[in-house]
Amino acid sequence: MNRKWKGASCDGAMVLLLLGHMTTALEVPLDSKVLEGLPQPPTITLQSPKDYIIDPRENIVINCEAKGKPHPSFSWTRNGSHFDLDKDPKVTMKPSSGTLVIDISGEKAEAYEGVYQCTARNEHGTAVSNDIVIRQSRSPLWSKERIEPVVVQLGVSLILQCRPPAGLPPPIIFWMDPFFQRLPQNARVSQALNGDLYFSNVQMEDTRSDYICYARFPHTQTIQQKQPITVKVLDNSPAGQRRPSFMTPKGTNSVATVLRGETLELECIADGLPTPDMSWNKEKGDLPSGRFSFHNFQKTLRVTEVTEADSGDYRCTAKNSQGLAHHVITVMVKAAPYWVGAPRNLILAPRESGILTCHVGGNPKPTITWSVNGVPIENTPKDPSRKVEDDTVILSDVQTGSSAVYQCNASNEFGYLLANAFVNVLAEPPRVLTPPNKLYQVIANNPALLDCAFFGSPIPKITWYKDQQTSILNSDPYVLHINGTLEIHAAQPLHSGKYTCVATNYLASKENHVRLEVKEPTRILKQPEYNVVQRNSKAVFECKVKHDPTLTPIMSWLKDNEELPDNERFVIESESLTISHVTEADEGTYTCIMNTTLDQDSASAVLTVVEATPTPPIIYEQPDPPTDLELTDQRERSVQLTWTPGDEHNSPIQKFLVQYEDSLHQEEAWVNMTEVPGTKTTVHLDLSPYVYYSFRVLALNDVGFSDPSLPSKQYRTNPAKPDENPSEVEGFGIKPNNLVISWKELNGLQSNGPGLQYKVSWKQKDVDQEWITETVANTSQFVVSDTPTFSAYEIKVQAENDYGTGPTPEVVVGYSGEDLPSAAPDSVQVEALNDTLAEVRWEPVHLSAVRGRLQGYKLYYWRERSLHKEDSQPEEAQVLVFGENKTDGRLPGLHPYSLYSLDMRVFNGKGEGPPSARQQFETPEGVPGQPASFRVTEPSLDSLTLVWTPPEEENGRLTLYTLRYQPVNTTSELGPMEEIILSPNETVLTVSNLKYSTRYKFYLSASTVKGSGPTVTEEGVTIMDEALLRQPTIAVGKGHTETPYTTSLLTPSPHPPLYKVRSNLLAFGSVNSSVGENGAVISWEYWGVNKNVYVEYNAENSKEAWIKKLVNGTQTYLIKGLKPGTSYRVRVVAKDHLDQTIHSTDELVITVPAMPSRQLDIATQGWFIGLMCAIALLILVLLIVCFIKRNKGGKYPVKEKEDAHQDPEIQPMKEDDGTFGEYSDTEDHKPLKGSRTPSNGTVKKDDSDDSLVDYGEGGDGQFNEDGSFIGQYSGKKEKDTAEGNESSEAPSPVNAMNSFV
Repeated sequence: MNRKWKGASCDGAMVLLLLGHMTTALEVPLDSKVLEGLPQPPTITLQSPKDYIIDPRENIVINCEAKGKPHPSFSWTRNGSHFDLDKDPKVTMKPSSGTLVIDISGEKAEAYEGVYQCTARNEHGTAVSNDIVIRQSRSPLWSKERIEPVVVQLGVSLILQCRPPAGLPPPIIFWMDPFFQRLPQNARVSQALNGDLYFSNVQMEDTRSDYICYARFPHTQTIQQKQPITVKVLDNSPAGQRRPSFMTPKGTNSVATVLRGETLELECIADGLPTPDMSWNKEKGDLPSGRFSFHNFQKTLRVTEVTEADSGDYRCTAKNSQGLAHHVITVMVKAAPYWVGAPRNLILAPRESGILTCHVGGNPKPTITWSVNGVPIENTPKDPSRKVEDDTVILSDVQTGSSAVYQCNASNEFGYLLANAFVNVLAEPPRVLTPPNKLYQVIANNPALLDCAFFGSPIPKITWYKDQQTSILNSDPYVLHINGTLEIHAAQPLHSGKYTCVATNYLASKENHVRLEVKEPTRILKQPEYNVVQRNSKAVFECKVKHDPTLTPIMSWLKDNEELPDNERFVIESESLTISHVTEADEGTYTCIMNTTLDQDSASAVLTVVEATPTPPIIYEQPDPPTDLELTDQRERSVQLTWTPGDEHNSPIQKFLVQYEDSLHQEEAWVNMTEVPGTKTTVHLDLSPYVYYSFRVLALNDVGFSDPSLPSKQYRTNPAKPDENPSEVEGFGIKPNNLVISWKELNGLQSNGPGLQYKVSWKQKDVDQEWITETVANTSQFVVSDTPTFSAYEIKVQAENDYGTGPTPEVVVGYSGEDLPSAAPDSVQVEALNDTLAEVRWEPVHLSAVRGRLQGYKLYYWRERSLHKEDSQPEEAQVLVFGENKTDGRLPGLHPYSLYSLDMRVFNGKGEGPPSARQQFETPEGVPGQPASFRVTEPSLDSLTLVWTPPEEENGRLTLYTLRYQPVNTTSELGPMEEIILSPNETVLTVSNLKYSTRYKFYLSASTVKGSGPTVTEEGVTIMDEALLRQPTIAVGKGHTETPYTTSLLTPSPHPPLYKVRSNLLAFGSVNSSVGENGAVISWEYWGVNKNVYVEYNAENSKEAWIKKLVNGTQTYLIKGLKPGTSYRVRVVAKDHLDQTIHSTDELVITVPAMPSRQLDIATQGWFIGLMCAIALLILVLLIVCFIKRNKGGKYPVKEKEDAHQDPEIQPMKEDDGTFGEYSDTEDHKPLKGSRTPSNGTVKKDDSDDSLVDYGEGGDGQFNEDGSFIGQYSGKKEKDTAEGNESSEAPSPVNAMNSFV
């Protein structure tokens, strides 16, 4: 069924049908906007294909969508019986749709095979879908078979049969080897349409064992393969050469049947030696042009989109050197039913008539049956308004409520067609579907088609009007089409304008307006010319175009009808093409194309490139003046001026300037009138009456303007009454009792005639009185005296001359003069809302007392004094302005805890009125400001003194100060916060118990009863402890390092002050120094904001540059590498980002002491080494003795003795990792202590309970007095095995021996 409602307009709106001799009926529009609100029988919009093959792995979805008003309901039949969806939980229907979804999980898809049909119905009719045959796709396996090898003699023909299993749909056949490589095919070896592999003659290379036929089933995307076939070619009895004979089809004649519209494939495969060549022809005719093609090495003829004309005899011919053979295939074309004209939906008004036609073709001729709402028409009640004649249903005198859906079924042995077409009986007023105010643009002398797409029932009558004139008849140049379109065969500029189409039926009328603009055609005035240029020079093609000024032109160029090369040498400008550095490859035909949105024009020229020869220089000059000025199309208010351009002098003319002289009003004064593009030589000029015009034209190129042309003939326009009145009319007063009426006078061109004067009229607004009029000339204002103060007047000013008056003037409202207001606002009240905001209220002043245009109220307010400063002075008054409609307002930004005064005045355009009675109010307390100053002074080891001053703005009575502080480390991380509450009278505080050489950040805020104010911050640093500087040098990660000599590491500086007072209190504090052999430790205090801090030093009396070390983030620095016995100058400086010194300490002079003599290292003496070796040997002997005694069963109660004799200074073994504690020696004369473990690093309780303490004579663990063993055994026995680590003692020889033992 054709469900698309065709438009009445050229761009695809609706179409009206004239149904034969019957009353015209309206085809239903499918535009949703048109259908909105209209009742409509159902229409099937989507359904599944008739033959629907499903995938057994997926759910079955059978589509059925329909629309209608109201929305239709859906039902299904299966195999001709009602399909009850409620009885099968596997089947569901989509909401608001008839689409079925069948869940086949756990089910076999075969269970749902069958014929399905969908029905959509509402109260206006019933539509049915096609019969949808559901079949499951199948890809069966190849039957197992044993294939014997094929043995053939050289040169004979051979057929390898494929015979794939029958699938649904049928499989696609191809021959490949086991590696999925296609077997080579050619004119000798090829695959037939049935999938068999044909050899016209076999050759020795055909011997192989891997001929495999593959079948691909497209629906399930599976591939099945046949068992490989082995072919063995023998040459012991080869076949000789022979003439061709057909392997398929057999014999000399065969018959093929094909359906109309399908593809015909005819196949002829012949054997023979040599391999035959194939050819085709159609007897008694030619092969169908454009629809036939040859495939499979000319063995297959394919004809697409078969028609009845393709019936006939087709001859295939096989030919080789031994002869030829023919086969004739007789093709018969049959046809399943096809549409010649499908029935269309109809909308009929009550008592109208119409017809439904079901024109179909087919071979054999289809049988046509009709149904109404899905019921065969012969089984429905008889309807006198309906008559069936074969393929036509005739409807006459239809009645309201007889809407229905008709089904036409056309069938023959090859298929069927089913179409739904509804007849909707309704009465609808006209609707115009063409968008309102649509603009149509055409080029002059071309057809113009104005659309009036419409809808209504009964069909509306269409009438067209132009510019609100009488109706346009169906006569030249207008043609009114049945679909409402108005056609103008050859549109002219005079046809431009507003057109109105009116659609009318007995219910109503509806009109729509469109506009037509007829444009000038695009024309090339100066075409590109044949151009001969020298190689490497420049070629320029000019292309000057005239086009309608309201259209946007687009210039493009082609070379030899193709796009220009993508090369920067080709430059396209608005009216030219320039080619730089021309080569021989640039020769060709260049075409200039000027396109607009409506039309185009083009012109071509040839470029020839020749060898370079010296050329004279090009001289550029301003153009010659235009000539031959001519006035044409002379009218009362316009004229057309044309001219001829002068020589351009190698520079294209860019524009023309048209000037005029008015010898009547201002002789010898040329005035610029308009500019014209350089491509145009004519212009239409609008003129004013009563002017003596002369015109001249100037041309402009890149060099400059030409001289003016000679003036044109004088053109005089006749006088006329004024076309316009003075502008900028207004009324205002400059005194309280007058009204000044002013306007902008007309100039000479606007006067339109002699005797120009102005009629000035006025009257008081809203007062019953006549207009008062005065006539004046040569002025731009008029003063009316003795007016009431600020009264509204209606004013108008009209121009007139000797030929009449101008148009009716516009009435303007003005006001007489203002006076100062005579009253002040009443009942002024003020209330403080909070400490900084107050609200004021007042009664408005009566308009009569304003005596002018009320512009608003001014509030004057000022701060008298602070409530906690009795001697404070009043501040200057401030002004707030409130709008004319305001009766309240707010005063922001007040000072807390203050006394304020205010008064209020009304003002108009003249000025302010008297002030109101003065009011006073107090603002409550607020939070105070931050302390006025805050600094840190008097740093010491553990304290800092803070000094501050109270806030400048206390905003109330101070109740307390809150001080918080916290340490800041070298990476600017903050430590824990401390807080101190102070009385409001305190301004100095010393913070004690601080850590030395630490930076602290302090936060101070003041508070009133309203809360805490903003915080001020400051930082300070405690100074460094001198005792710390005298500690041994600590290497990071290595613990304490023993002093290699007995003298002190640190030697006082020759200038030893511990605390040095800062020369600048805002930057550096005290600077300290301590000097040792390894270097000098410098410490300082710094409060500056600059972070680039350096320690600089140099040898005393040296002229070399200072050595500079960056020390950001710390307040101590160790200067290394100093020469012993040398004095150095040291200072600490702070620099800005430009490396300029901002702060500096005074210079310190430090002296590095000379290197003292070192003690003799006993560990390096030979005798000491020998003694240690003897001790080690003795210990080894003792251990052997212990081992022997233990093996003999000896027991030693060592555990108790160890517990009783432990030395408290000995570090016990750590329980967590089994290692000994670190060795520590804090006194110079203590004996060395050590620890040891068995050689395997473990102590096992099960092995021995012995202790070496038993071998000594006392609890201190010594063997004797000769010092042969001076170490002590220490260690905590573990119940479990524990691993031992190496001792962490200093590497002295004794420690080394202990570790070895």
